[in-house]
Amino acid sequence: MPYPIFDRKKLHIKPLNERVHDMTVDNLLPQGTPPPVIPADKMNMIKRIARRIEHAIAHNKSIIISYGAHLIKNGLGPILNRFIEKKLVTHLTTNGAGTIHDWELAYHGKSTENVRRYIGEGQFGIWEETGRYINLALTLGAAEGKGYGESLGEMIEQEKLIIPLTSSLSEELQKNLKNKNFDNTLGARAELLAYLEEYQIKPGVIDLPHPFKQFSVIRTSYLHHIPLCIMPGIGYDIIYNHYLNNGAAIGKTAVQDFMTFTQAQLNLDEGIYISIGSSIMSPMTFEKARAMARNIAIQEGRSLDDTAIIVNDIQPVGEDWKIEPGKDSPAYYLRFLKTFRRMHGNFEYIELDNREFLLNLLYLLE
Repeated sequence: MPYPIFDRKKLHIKPLNERVHDMTVDNLLPQGTPPPVIPADKMNMIKRIARRIEHAIAHNKSIIISYGAHLIKNGLGPILNRFIEKKLVTHLTTNGAGTIHDWELAYHGKSTENVRRYIGEGQFGIWEETGRYINLALTLGAAEGKGYGESLGEMIEQEKLIIPLTSSLSEELQKNLKNKNFDNTLGARAELLAYLEEYQIKPGVIDLPHPFKQFSVIRTSYLHHIPLCIMPGIGYDIIYNHYLNNGAAIGKTAVQDFMTFTQAQLNLDEGIYISIGSSIMSPMTFEKARAMARNIAIQEGRSLDDTAIIVNDIQPVGEDWKIEPGKDSPAYYLRFLKTFRRMHGNFEYIELDNREFLLNLLYLLE
């Protein structure tokens, strides 16, 4: 017997223009922003990181930057775009919130809300455009075999979503079933058909201007064919507050991105993985991808041990990260230290604000 479930269609969903925002595109750091002065020991670490990136470029190795949503909220989207444009990164990965703030800035020019205020009003995260268009883009993308990042990047760049005819979808599915053509989009196309019928979404083109898309990391990665691999957590993001949220599509697009991310791990020997301000998503996804990549590498007679693993955060840790502490120590539970130390690579932790870190790293590489 199924348990009772919450009906999101009963929610009072408000338009984004009624939300008070904590940041706008005016808060973004423009390309060319001079790097702040930092202590000499931190600068020496960043110089080593820059040399490793240059080595990886010269030897065609993976350069992966993983970041949390605060990188976007701190205005660093345009700076990360410069890494993409200058081919200083081969893959990017972030969580669902990293895409939501990026998309809202591209579409609305504003993002972030006061959680305390809107929880009190019963309105936190319950906004029409963010929930509707991100969920729609993922459901359409899944049916076309696209990943999470690619689906959003296409929507931002093309500034539209194309809703197919349900009759055409139905005929195509029946033909596939009759011919036993069970490709990897069959289930997603069936899900799309049911989704369009259930929510009475009309076929045709939905025009979606994104007047600030030049600031979007999602769009820049899409334009430059740099995979942006999204690692969402179910229920973590405000798009789950909208009735158009589709778990099947999120699962399919996100798993595809995770497999792209894992494939990149196979080329991390002499490469570099940089984790910026992500204390959960980055270490958790990295260790699973690392395990699969090492499994294959060992079969091929390789180890992947010559991987530079750089973690940037503002958490003061002293010397705790150098030797894994016991379970009775709070430092044991800092996953961005413990997990990465176990990954059979060359691990360094750099305690810096992500603006200080990224701006100085870009300055050395340009």
